[in-house]
Amino acid sequence: MKEVIKDKNLVAYCGLYCGACKRYLNDKCPGCQKNEKAKWCQLRSCCIERSFSSCADCQTFSDPMECKKFNTFFSKIFGLLFKSDRRACIERIREIGVENYTQEMAEKKVHSIKKK
Repeated sequence: MKEVIKDKNLVAYCGLYCGACKRYLNDKCPGCQKNEKAKWCQLRSCCIERSFSSCADCQTFSDPMECKKFNTFFSKIFGLLFKSDRRACIERIREIGVENYTQEMAEKKVHSIKKK
């Protein structure tokens, strides 16, 4: 298994930290930004088209939950199953910047901020 490291390229477009994800650490996923099979993800496509490193760069929506690409049925199920709060992740990136966010997530060895 890989070690959890600090790498801003492992921040997913939705704000999750792939660098601490079990699938990534077990070489079962290349991480969101390198996952060519994830063409189904509208959020990923939107960020790539707009040259965003994540939804935190988007100025169209101050609250990512207002975005129909961010707030989907799939994302709600994912959040429920994994108790992940992608909105909190995006807000944290906006608050402290991607470098500090990456450091924080790597130190905590978590792929997401947990729902409260």
